[in-house]
Amino acid sequence: MTRPLEGIIVVGLEQVIAGPFCTRQLAELGARVIKIERPGAGDAARDIDRSVRGLSSHFVWVNRSKESLALDVKHPDAKPVLERLLSRADVFVQNLAPGAAERLGLGAAQLREKYPRLVWCGISGYGPAGPYSAKRAYDLLVQCETGLLSVTGTAEAPSKAGIAIADIASGMYAMSSILAALLRRERTGAGATLDITMFEALAEWMGFPAYFAHYGGTPPPRSGAFHATIVPYGPFGTSDGGTVFLSVQNEREFARFCDEVLLSPALKSDPRFSSSPARAGNRDAMHAEIETVFRQKTAQEITQRLEQAGIANARLNSMQEFWDHPQLKARERWREVGSPAGPIQALKPPFNLDGFEPRMDAVPAIGEHSRAILSELGFSSSEIQAMAASKIIQESTP
Repeated sequence: MTRPLEGIIVVGLEQVIAGPFCTRQLAELGARVIKIERPGAGDAARDIDRSVRGLSSHFVWVNRSKESLALDVKHPDAKPVLERLLSRADVFVQNLAPGAAERLGLGAAQLREKYPRLVWCGISGYGPAGPYSAKRAYDLLVQCETGLLSVTGTAEAPSKAGIAIADIASGMYAMSSILAALLRRERTGAGATLDITMFEALAEWMGFPAYFAHYGGTPPPRSGAFHATIVPYGPFGTSDGGTVFLSVQNEREFARFCDEVLLSPALKSDPRFSSSPARAGNRDAMHAEIETVFRQKTAQEITQRLEQAGIANARLNSMQEFWDHPQLKARERWREVGSPAGPIQALKPPFNLDGFEPRMDAVPAIGEHSRAILSELGFSSSEIQAMAASKIIQESTP
């Protein structure tokens, strides 16, 4: 079956996570993604670490299935390249610093006037208007501004999310908005301007604590690995030094939990635990009842009881245990893709559309596709050679 976005050309003037994460999804849905990088250094994400056979884990994660054009977009002679490239593009994605795209002549108003069918997508920290419009933004800082750190961590100290959650959120909203814009273009013929911000994307994900605090009068407490308002929900130790995570979501589950896991039916009618708000108000007492039982059993024994009672549970996996997870193996989620350092493993994207196999091509070297792209755009071999000599472009081999 044809991939949904085959025939769509995406140009990405992108860096680090948010923009590249968005365009990788588009590439794996079938779009051709041409990634513009700085000659020499390339995307800054290439230098964050060297953990994947000498390559950056950040870069290989979000940049497979793309073509790399190493082009100095600030050089005056780069303008004809950009014009030919954008005249063929369906989508343009940029997540540069505030105002940078406009200074390069690549702002929404500038490009939409020339290319009315273009879907222009800008990803920024806070957007082009408002008191924070010129403020630089990085993932941790946006987590702070949205209040995420105020509800994450322990009572003693706030903690950031362990992944770049603001970048991922904005990248995903950019991708879904681009799909909507392309669908609308099919119906109307008109392009679109998309203004996606890390702040607003993560703000949407902060809905529960925001409503809870604004209308409830107090914010949900920082509760470590435990849920802030649902009890019991979190980690509990066992006799063998193990830890079992569990979640009880409603009164039916709590009744089974008391009957079949704790073997204490009387707890169901204990006024301290008779409802979700009551259990939340008596968290320490509820936890003590659980620990009294769990500390006498091994993690395997407790897990068996939870499974038999139909109570959701999990173990705390390390990153290697996650990598080796039997569910990933059973569902055949791993693929092998190429890279400048040789073959590496990559997780199949979770689209799971029937009759569809996502594109999973190699992670590109800096400028690996520069010559091929420029030749396709009609530049002669001598013109390309002159651009390389002037360092307007860079050519690399994988």
